[in-house]
Amino acid sequence: MKKLFFAVAFLFASPVLADNDPNRPTDRIAADLGIEEVVFIECFKPVNPEPGKYPTGTQQRANKAILLPCLQKANPAISNDRLDAVMDKYRPEGAFRK
Repeated sequence: MKKLFFAVAFLFASPVLADNDPNRPTDRIAADLGIEEVVFIECFKPVNPEPGKYPTGTQQRANKAILLPCLQKANPAISNDRLDAVMDKYRPEGAFRK
């Protein structure tokens, strides 16, 4: 019973991550963008990141064409530069534009 309790406690204490990119902390990304976490998760669902790799320019533009307008519906103040900065901050393989 103790093991089950600790397993459940661990799961609930872990940060929530996007389903199709399990390395990004959606709670912190959403907070940095000034939106609800569920909004970020829903907007990110159709995005196709390639785990462990930097996106090509074409991939990045395609993903951003999906993600940015969706996020801006929740917070029109999110700019292209702000989205880049936040996503780079939490990119598992490190910042893209350093």
